[in-house]
Amino acid sequence: MSHLSADLAVIGAGIVGLAHALAAARRGKRVVLLERTAHATGASVRNFGLVWPIGQPDGPRHTRALRSREIWAEVAGAARLHLAATGSLHLAYHDDEWALLQEFAATPLGSCHGRDLLSPRETLLRSTVVNPTGLRGALWSPTEATVDPRQAIRTLPEWLRDRHGVTLQFSTMVHAINLPRIDTTAGPVFAEQAIVCSGADFETLYPATFAAAPLTRCKLQMLRTVAQPPGWSLGPALCAGLTLTHYDSFRHCPGLTALKARVQAEFPFHVAHGVHVLLSENSRRELTIGDSHHYGLTPEPFDREDINAAILGYLRTFAVAPTLTIAERWHGVYPKLTDGGSEFIASPAPGVTIVNGLGGAGMTQSFGLAEEVIARLS
Repeated sequence: MSHLSADLAVIGAGIVGLAHALAAARRGKRVVLLERTAHATGASVRNFGLVWPIGQPDGPRHTRALRSREIWAEVAGAARLHLAATGSLHLAYHDDEWALLQEFAATPLGSCHGRDLLSPRETLLRSTVVNPTGLRGALWSPTEATVDPRQAIRTLPEWLRDRHGVTLQFSTMVHAINLPRIDTTAGPVFAEQAIVCSGADFETLYPATFAAAPLTRCKLQMLRTVAQPPGWSLGPALCAGLTLTHYDSFRHCPGLTALKARVQAEFPFHVAHGVHVLLSENSRRELTIGDSHHYGLTPEPFDREDINAAILGYLRTFAVAPTLTIAERWHGVYPKLTDGGSEFIASPAPGVTIVNGLGGAGMTQSFGLAEEVIARLS
């Protein structure tokens, strides 16, 4: 290890770091991937596994998300990862939700790539899990996919090593970067360039840069059920009215103001705790449910059962599953920009690039963003 060298060092083996290692290796660079733990355990494994282009606003972010979706399909096939091209259904149970979906469907973003409005009958033909009571209709989108984040984040490093020659150095803490030298707990590494993908850890490297950046942290609570019965499948990923108030892709719709006003009146607890509810399924037929959103540089370590109850209660208004017995509960923490941006990229020293602040869209955006970043550095 004392003389390990590469063209590029990537610090952090979450999805952002893995994506940059892949993009660089595909361009013929010698890459070393450094991770301080035995395997990444941060936000990259504490999520739905949803690749969610439908949530990205029209323009570069949506285009990047679709490119990431393409790369996920390529990588999943090559690395034998679970990837289900499930698509998604945004369900409407109130007139204002249905009106907003109609507004969205009339825009280029809402009508591209096979997205379409469905009647209640058409919706129920797409999904046997949807609660039919009071259903007004749904927006169908085929662009979404589901991966198993725990499988992917543990499998991709070895695949990058075996397929693309990436050198792995895990259980190794980086404590100083003075290119070409990178000082680690396992000895020095030498690289021409470095990309720092440190996720929610702002302080270890370049603390002054992070202190000056418009970054905070977001804590979310999530749950996972026991396995559903053999032969059962969720089908499309599901969400409902609260989600329409959450994602940037719906912010241009005139009806959003009225919807938010009703949601505030009917669900003040959900609004106060940033609750909107998504439902996805992994390869073991377990359902992932969430989530809440609390912002601040020092998230509370304690999870709240009233928030979990609110998540499950809202889920039952739009989804009916064989069992909602909970097997696991957890929280995740990810970096979030406070200025409305989609990512934080900085160069605190010659040859060093920080990539951070994807704001909960890492699974959706990372592969596409990494291609852009590596192209600029090459």
